[in-house]
Amino acid sequence: MVVDGMDEADRAVDRLFQALADATRRDMLRRCVRGELSVSRLAAAYPMSFAAVQKHVTVLERAGLVTKERRGREQLVRTDPGAVARARQALDALESAWRARVDRMSGLLSEDDDGPDACGGPAHARERKGPDG
Repeated sequence: MVVDGMDEADRAVDRLFQALADATRRDMLRRCVRGELSVSRLAAAYPMSFAAVQKHVTVLERAGLVTKERRGREQLVRTDPGAVARARQALDALESAWRARVDRMSGLLSEDDDGPDACGGPAHARERKGPDG
C-alpha cells in the first residue's frame, strides 16, 4: 500500500526495511560487516545465479545499507555503518509514537475510572458499595 504524501525520508525508511525483510540480504549484510567482499565472492556463498546476487546487492545499495566500489574488474561491497543508526532512529521514532499513544490511552482510562459515572452510572455504583449500602 502506498500512502499519499510520503516524503523522501519515509521512502528511504521503506527501502531500508524492505531490504532488511529478506533473509538472504540480511546474511549478505552480516558477511560484509566482517569486511568488504566482491560481488563474485558473495555469489559463491549462495545457491543462486550471479545475477540474482547482484540484484540483492542493488537492493541493499538503494537502501543505503551497503556501498559498491569498482576496483579493476571487481565490485567490492562494504556496509555503511550509518545505515544501522538510521534503522535504529526509525524504530525509536515509531516506539516513541506508540508509547505516547499508550500513555494517552492510559490517561483517558484513568480519567474514566475517577469520575462518578465512571463504570456505568448508579447501578454500577450500588454494586461497588456492596449490599449494605
